[in-house]
Amino acid sequence: MTYNLLIFVKNPVLGKVKTRIASTAGNERALAVYQLLLQHTRQVTRRLTCNKWVFYDSFIPLEDAWTHTLYQKHLQSGANLGQRMHNAFATAFARNCRKAVIIGSDCLQLQTQHLLMAFEQLDNADVVIGPATDGGYYLLGMKQLYAPMFENKPWSNSNLLAETLQTIQQLGLRYFMLPALSDVDTWEDWLRCGGTEL
Repeated sequence: MTYNLLIFVKNPVLGKVKTRIASTAGNERALAVYQLLLQHTRQVTRRLTCNKWVFYDSFIPLEDAWTHTLYQKHLQSGANLGQRMHNAFATAFARNCRKAVIIGSDCLQLQTQHLLMAFEQLDNADVVIGPATDGGYYLLGMKQLYAPMFENKPWSNSNLLAETLQTIQQLGLRYFMLPALSDVDTWEDWLRCGGTEL
């Protein structure tokens, strides 16, 4: 039985990542924060035995810290985040995946146990969701593609979780909620979640 972890990342380019952090702490610090977030994401995912796919936002680098022996590399495709997530799930399920879980690379509080719990809970639930404290979510898991989950949603908005749950209920799906965690979007988020001053 095939399980897939889908990891969405941004290519770590100066001035292109964590722009809200950059607005208060500068581009160099913003890039350093994002590099540390990527490192954390690798640490909590590397030992999982499922297929691990990394989806880059701009280009697939020939060599980086996401080693080819542990991670398959893909490019995100789609006009917005919803389409890109939809397409990633669709690719996984087209390859006989039985459970797929998607995460970003913004959550310093994410631990391996959250990922293991998500896959485990998909034994009984149709959808698993990890709510973020800002009103979005840091994780989404499912056993088949539910396209309405990615349509007409307020991406990067505090209403995203509420509207996603509404869609889940409209589809009559069983869902499981993981513990709420904080994404790192601002310099204050970074420090509050245990990040260093750099």
